[in-house]
Amino acid sequence: MYEQQEDLFNPNKLLDKLHEIMCLKNDAALSRRLCVAPSIISNIRRGRIPVGASILVRIHEATNLSIKDLRAIMGDRRATFRMSFELYNKRKSAQRRTVELQNQIN
Repeated sequence: MYEQQEDLFNPNKLLDKLHEIMCLKNDAALSRRLCVAPSIISNIRRGRIPVGASILVRIHEATNLSIKDLRAIMGDRRATFRMSFELYNKRKSAQRRTVELQNQIN
């Protein structure tokens, strides 16, 4: 049972591994190194927000680990990363509004 839980998705494993790799003492030092607000790291650790693409890119730039490796560390085994349905709908409606505004201007 314990071995199965090791394979589950857990962003805390990524944050803990970053502490180890970068020789950092705490999340505040990690947030300074990644140039993000401490609340971002705290909210990721508490599961309130996901590890987004911008955070993964910052981590990649700081560590030179590939995005694929970073996702594997936190247990993300998906072959591709897909946009959520809600985000996709928001993006499509924003694109429609932009087109409508451009049509009004012309």
